[in-house]
Amino acid sequence: MSAADYIGSLFSLEGRVAVVTGASSGIGRHMAGVLARAGAQVVAVARRKDRLESLEEKGRIAAHQVDLASVDEYDDLASELSAAFGDPDILVNAAGVNFREPSEEISAESWDATLHLNLSVPFFLARALVPAMVKKGRGNIINIASLQSYRAFDNGVAYGASKGGVTQLTRAMAQAWSKDGVAANAIAPGFFPTELTQAVFGDDALSQRHAAATAVGRNGALADLDGTTVFLASGGASYLTGQVVAVDGGYLAT
Repeated sequence: MSAADYIGSLFSLEGRVAVVTGASSGIGRHMAGVLARAGAQVVAVARRKDRLESLEEKGRIAAHQVDLASVDEYDDLASELSAAFGDPDILVNAAGVNFREPSEEISAESWDATLHLNLSVPFFLARALVPAMVKKGRGNIINIASLQSYRAFDNGVAYGASKGGVTQLTRAMAQAWSKDGVAANAIAPGFFPTELTQAVFGDDALSQRHAAATAVGRNGALADLDGTTVFLASGGASYLTGQVVAVDGGYLAT
C-alpha cells in the first residue's frame, strides 16, 4: 500500500453519513461542505430554508429544514434525518446562539434559549442518533465548544456557561458511549469570521487585538478547520474520545 493510499484509508469518509446542524451559515455550513468533499453524504440541518437550498448537492448534501429550538420528539427527528442517505454515523452539533448581553440585561428567556440550543439540543439529538451508530459499530460526534469554554469575554455570561457545559457534555458523552464504538470530541474554535462574530470582525481594532493575542498572529480562516474536522469524523480518530481540540491559533496558549 502506498503512503497516499494508507493516509487515504485513515481519513476517507466514503460510505459515511453525516448530520451537521447549524448548516445554513458560518462554521456549520463550512463543516458540512468539508465532510462532503472528504467523501461523506451530508444532511445539512438548519431553520433557514433558502440558505440550506444553496448548499444542496445532488447525491452528496441534502437539506433538512427544522427549528431545533422547537423540537419536542428527537426520535422522530432522527428518523427524518435518516431518510436521505440512511442512518448517520457522524454528528456535528454546530447550531448555536450568542445574544452578547450584559449580565444585567440577561432575561430568563434569553438564558434558557442560549442553554437550550447550545447545550440541551446537542445532547438530546446525539442520544436519539446513537442507537443507530451502535448498530453500525461506529460513530463520531463532534460538538462545538469555544474559547469561552475556558475563559470569559465581555457580555458572554450565558454563552460562556453554555460552552463550558459543552466541554463537560463532551466528556460525559464519551464516557457513556465510547465503549459501544461512538466517540465524542469537540472543537473549540478561536475567532473566525461568521455571523456570530460580526461584533468582533465589524470592529477592526477589536479584530486586530484578538489576532495579536494568538500565537500565530492572525485570526482564523474557515479553511483552518478542515483538517481537524475530517480527522475527528474519521477512523483515524478511533482512539480519541472525550477531548476538546482548540483550533485557535494558540489563543489559549498565550
